Amino acid sequence: MFSRAFIAVLAFLFISCNTKTVISEERQKPNIIFIMTDDHAKKAMSAYSHDLINTSNLDKIAKEGIQFNNAFVTNSLCGPSRAVFLTGKYSHINGFRANFDTFNGDQPTLPKYLKSAGYYTAIVGKWHLVSIPQGFDEYSIMIDQGEYYSPRFFNGRDTVSIKGYATDIITDKAIKIIGEQKKSGKPLFLMIHQKAPHRDWMPNVSDLENSEEKYYLLPETFFDDYKNRTKAAAIADMRIEDMFLGYDLKLYLKNSKEETNSGGDKNSTKNSYNWLLKEYESMTAVQKAIWDKYYKPISDAYYINKPIGDELVKWKYNRFMNDYLKTVKSVDDNVGRLLEYLDKNELSENTLIIYTSDQGFFLGEHGWFDKRFMYEPSITMPLVMRYPGKIKKNTKIDELVQNIDLAPTILKTAGIEIPKEMQGNSLDVFFRGRSPENWKEKIYYHFYESNAWHQVQKHFGIRTKRYKLIYFYDLKDWELYDLDNDPGEINNIYKKPEFKKVVSHLKEELKSLIAKYKDSSAVNFN
Repeated sequence: MFSRAFIAVLAFLFISCNTKTVISEERQKPNIIFIMTDDHAKKAMSAYSHDLINTSNLDKIAKEGIQFNNAFVTNSLCGPSRAVFLTGKYSHINGFRANFDTFNGDQPTLPKYLKSAGYYTAIVGKWHLVSIPQGFDEYSIMIDQGEYYSPRFFNGRDTVSIKGYATDIITDKAIKIIGEQKKSGKPLFLMIHQKAPHRDWMPNVSDLENSEEKYYLLPETFFDDYKNRTKAAAIADMRIEDMFLGYDLKLYLKNSKEETNSGGDKNSTKNSYNWLLKEYESMTAVQKAIWDKYYKPISDAYYINKPIGDELVKWKYNRFMNDYLKTVKSVDDNVGRLLEYLDKNELSENTLIIYTSDQGFFLGEHGWFDKRFMYEPSITMPLVMRYPGKIKKNTKIDELVQNIDLAPTILKTAGIEIPKEMQGNSLDVFFRGRSPENWKEKIYYHFYESNAWHQVQKHFGIRTKRYKLIYFYDLKDWELYDLDNDPGEINNIYKKPEFKKVVSHLKEELKSLIAKYKDSSAVNFN
């Protein structure tokens, strides 16, 4: 017979070994860091284009992992895109169709699935879904759109304003969470949601010092007259030539009546300039001095010799691009800080890191800024991932993928079964550099706003590798583009007789997508 003491020792060793096994299994689960920026145009990342900026740190993720060249959103708007990511479902299913909606946090979401599987879940930065976050062990979210300087954060208990620049502060918060969770031994799911490079494109003052304005060539479609299009393009209020002089372009206005108006309501002119002044007043004395040193000479030069005609349009475009790309630079710098921290703390090998944007952005194409439309600059998003040993280095994928595929990808990587209710597919099938034979050959898009900011009309449509068919259903009008021969989407060929069969086929395919994704909000058409 064994003594009680011996049995107790055996029991202790059994429990101890099993506890170590559980901890070991938890540690084997990858940390997952998801970085989402706001309005980052794909061509403003040098992995995709060298025309505008060098983003060496973002490119590093692509070079050491996978780059998706044809990644698209389902609804090109800030809040809806985030809801799609959280749920893996289209807007009509998750209930958040436009920015005036409120996200139903009671529904199943990605962080809830991960938390139930043993992950520590956290989000820092932009939320923009109105309701209080659910499924997170920790959150520190910006109020509404958030501020670039002295941003306010809500943690569920208090709202605190922090001195500094938003992109730096959000990264600081993220690094702190990563460090704390490394000690716990628990796998981490961390969402880092930057405000940048969202309008009003306020650069970090560190990027203004010893900096000069650069000159950028106008895109080929900048002076688009919208004649060979439905009237949806002409109705839209998002032209760069109509940008706010103060709020957007940082002029020191002599009085608020000088402010121009683009993309807002009748009260937005005054309110927008006041918002810029409020942010300026939240800066420290040192930040203000650097800001003034950079922008005051630009403003003075404008008033001394006001540009007119095409020269004014070029001036506005370059003013916008200089600020926009500086906010992108700050994102890249901070991604570099994050990657360096992961390397120094031996966390890189067991971490899936994903970088993307909530949607694309017009950088002068068709004379526009903003997004919303189903045109390429708006619906394409940068998407790169790195997971050493699991993702083949320097992999480039040309297949069509969407943001509904991100939640399934993260769950699959974490070893969690993908719920049948999710409408996307895991992208892990591409991690070894190969494309599956049965991957999707068409994608579905639906935008729900009208008579709101920028006046983009409601529409839905289908995109294949070659064609794009769009239906502006309130206008009862169609557009068709041959992307191989018309990548700028200038020539609407919908009514051309030679494309009658293409139109008929695409309409049937569109109906099949509407049925597949259960979009009962899509109006009937012939």
